[in-house]
Amino acid sequence: MNDAPHGRSAAFHVLSTGYTTSTGPGVAATVSLVLDGELRIVFDPGMVAHPSAILDPLADLGLRPQDVTDVVLSHHHPDNIMNVGLFPHARVHDYQAVYRGDQWTDRDAEGFALSESVRLIRTPGHSREDVTMLAGTPEGVVAFAGDLWWRANGPAEDPVAPDRGQLTASRERVLAVADLVVPGHGAPFVPDASTPR
Repeated sequence: MNDAPHGRSAAFHVLSTGYTTSTGPGVAATVSLVLDGELRIVFDPGMVAHPSAILDPLADLGLRPQDVTDVVLSHHHPDNIMNVGLFPHARVHDYQAVYRGDQWTDRDAEGFALSESVRLIRTPGHSREDVTMLAGTPEGVVAFAGDLWWRANGPAEDPVAPDRGQLTASRERVLAVADLVVPGHGAPFVPDASTPR
């Protein structure tokens, strides 16, 4: 099965590059924006030093919080979701449902397409609820992988992963289609033979 989106019309911007060397203190999420047609998708609006670390780069792109149509959460750890409330009009997607206002619509994230160029896949490993968003861009497929990788070098052994086998399988699944990976707490990287599996 090929997980890559069929379309190649999406574009992306990293709004805030995250960081961590261990589990706290001083953790920030990598927060990204994906644009495709009318969609304005923020991925993992998590912990940052101040909301301006997300909102100022968004404003530099000519967007206000109310312009964001969708928020995708890779998983439910606080460091990846802390600022979801900045986008009160957006549909919020996780592994099991779409939420908006007081509406909760069940649906499995596996294979859910936000557009021809943007889709979600279930990638458990760092947590049992992990989701990766795949965006087809003119340059290739970008995988917004949450904490499957915290940064380019891993960690190779995720200290909070509930199942090492699941983590490896999900990493391999993402690497089979990704030309670029945006990790949970670091800069985007091009995967290669040294990328932790």
